[in-house]
Amino acid sequence: MLTEYGQNVVIIIVFIGVIAAIAFDVVDMLLAALLGVCVLIVFGVFDQQNILNVTRMASGPLALLFGGMVVARVLVPTGIFEFIGSRYLLATRGSGKRFLLSLFLLVGSLCAVLPNATTVILVAPIIIRVARALEVDFVGPMIVTAIISNSAGLLTIVGDPATFLVGSSIGMTFLQYLQRVSLGGLLSVLVLVPLMPWLMPELWRVQRSLPADLKPEPLARPYLALFALLILALMVVLFVTGEYLPARIVPPAVAIIAAALALLLVHATQVESVTNILQDVDWRTIIFLISLFCLVEAFSKTGILQGMSQHLYTWFGSRLILISLFVLAFVGVSSSLLANIPVVAIMLLMVKGYLVTAEFVPETAMAAAFVDWPTQVLPVFVAMMFAGTLGGNATLIGASANVVAAGICATQGKPLSFAMFLRYGVPLTICQLIVSALYVLGFAYVISR
Repeated sequence: MLTEYGQNVVIIIVFIGVIAAIAFDVVDMLLAALLGVCVLIVFGVFDQQNILNVTRMASGPLALLFGGMVVARVLVPTGIFEFIGSRYLLATRGSGKRFLLSLFLLVGSLCAVLPNATTVILVAPIIIRVARALEVDFVGPMIVTAIISNSAGLLTIVGDPATFLVGSSIGMTFLQYLQRVSLGGLLSVLVLVPLMPWLMPELWRVQRSLPADLKPEPLARPYLALFALLILALMVVLFVTGEYLPARIVPPAVAIIAAALALLLVHATQVESVTNILQDVDWRTIIFLISLFCLVEAFSKTGILQGMSQHLYTWFGSRLILISLFVLAFVGVSSSLLANIPVVAIMLLMVKGYLVTAEFVPETAMAAAFVDWPTQVLPVFVAMMFAGTLGGNATLIGASANVVAAGICATQGKPLSFAMFLRYGVPLTICQLIVSALYVLGFAYVISR
């Protein structure tokens, strides 16, 4: 049995090793993360209590992701993607500029109501089809799609699992989020638009002649599409109102209910088997995220994060503005190196520990059920939402949507490397975090008046 010091050494070595293996493409990212978890188990670092902690921490975000994936997959046999794709292609008029700008409308509107990884799964067939029709490489647009989906995930509390994790931990409702954070999410999306000509100059200048006989494709199964969209609409309504119902249906539960109804629809219509639907769920991304949750849970055992809670008070005292900006920068960088969801989950504990140390809240604030947070501390949590969501834009492993986009590109014969994503992600993320910092400062000023 290893001593506590020995366990800490193993955890840090495994942690760094997994990140390096993914960054330098030594092995498949899922395999790297799984092997890291296996090493921790073999050395006795990861025990039953850690598994329970991961289950509690990961269940909400992963339920949102799973539910969204199932609902998205049920829409496939309706022909709605071909229906939208043909109209999307016509709307571009053969212009790469229109193609890129339309992505913001298409992806942004979906990410307001669906998790970002789900949105990437939904729109990927459309983007690949249009890119091929315009005779351009679809890898660049897929990267941009992942980045837009992550950014637009800030439009609502359910748009990104990391955002939901922060909001739910402080008792923020769907409507409260719309009032306090959504404008910042919109700004984080809009700041990307003027950067497109610089980031993708060749695609921006593309102009192709579309076939003269190109016509919009009809829906393959209009009635199935109608009922599937009704389930999607019900999911959106429950996202907004579920927490105000007597039973208090939280967003992860809403996602599971929607998934169950979507599977029931498939079973009743016999269009496809339920087994086929579940086989097409992106289990790779889900397992990868679970593995990262395990690694971050192990890292929390080293005491490094707990020690930082004390250091935060030593460094910044009770100056919440400085703490907010520090959280924005630190979580932003951390979320680019690790999946943003587990990073945010651990950072929440660190920030709550600081707020207890600084006596903004009582010791009971560390309990999961505590929601009586003073208004003055909200900018810290808002900064964490922006950092966790936007920081994931920088690297391939920073967000589940990025991992999904890479998987889709690989299945289409165009592998997406860590370095290629980095070239697009880093400059966009820096610009977004600067805009987020200005929004957090403005938000702090407004609530202090």
